[in-house]
Amino acid sequence: MTQMTTSQARVVDPILSTVAQGYQNSELIGNALFPHVPVAARAGKILAFGKESFMAYDTARAPGSQIKRISLGYSSGSYALVDHALAASVPVELMEEASAVPGINLATPAVRTVQDALALRLEIEQATLATTAGNYQSSNKVTLSGTSQWSDFTNNVSDPINDIETAKEAIRGKVGKRPNVVVMGAAVLAKLKMHPKVLDRIKYTGRDVATVDLLASLFGVQRVLVGDAVQATDAGVFSDVWGKFCVVAYTELGSQAEMGRPSFGYTYQLANYPMVSPARYDADTRTWLYDVADAVKPVIAADLAGYLISAAVA
Repeated sequence: MTQMTTSQARVVDPILSTVAQGYQNSELIGNALFPHVPVAARAGKILAFGKESFMAYDTARAPGSQIKRISLGYSSGSYALVDHALAASVPVELMEEASAVPGINLATPAVRTVQDALALRLEIEQATLATTAGNYQSSNKVTLSGTSQWSDFTNNVSDPINDIETAKEAIRGKVGKRPNVVVMGAAVLAKLKMHPKVLDRIKYTGRDVATVDLLASLFGVQRVLVGDAVQATDAGVFSDVWGKFCVVAYTELGSQAEMGRPSFGYTYQLANYPMVSPARYDADTRTWLYDVADAVKPVIAADLAGYLISAAVA
């Protein structure tokens, strides 16, 4: 078995890096709250936003007077990207010819499998950040209990529509922007779509099932996204990544080059990453290996632009 030649590496590796960079797992939703922002360095200042970024300013000026100035963002601590790497393997036995160097068609699914693992890891980090009550101000969070939880259908106390409206108004009142996304765990949707008050509101639509599109219309947001991702422990115990939480937020796409836009969160990622390293051959396992590397870190940029509902269901 021969190693991949330099000319072969020049062709395959950039293509596989493009595959890795363009990969998106449609089942993961963390990027809706933490859109990606490419950065040029592994460390820098976090571009954060306070209420000043959302305020209306008096721009009138008298002749010769000083022009008023505003700051659209400010540095709030530092970020440090975390490097992650995982190898994609292509065993010789899977090749049509044992002496052939694995081509793009064989390596692509292996790289995508690695990207699945890396993407899930990031989803877990994003979900943990978004569902930690300590990351929110007291005015922008609530913990439901007992009859107020959306899984309680036996009384008239539980009211998810009003709870979402309260969250929206809390955000709008602080940042002057109406939230545009609601993210919830799969367990939350399972109860929410059967809630009597939700079904009563959609009965005139001719639909008897509360889809995410109907919920988005009902809540008055652009998107309702449901976290279906699960994670497993070494012991094989599975759990929902997004748990029993519901997050209401205002998010904007932006880039650090533009100094960003006020948004609940961002995911800082090193420019041109993830990257696939040149193929290397492991003679002991008769396997070609493609190392996929990433450098990424999600952060909350404007906590006032988010609202956390904990224990939404029992």
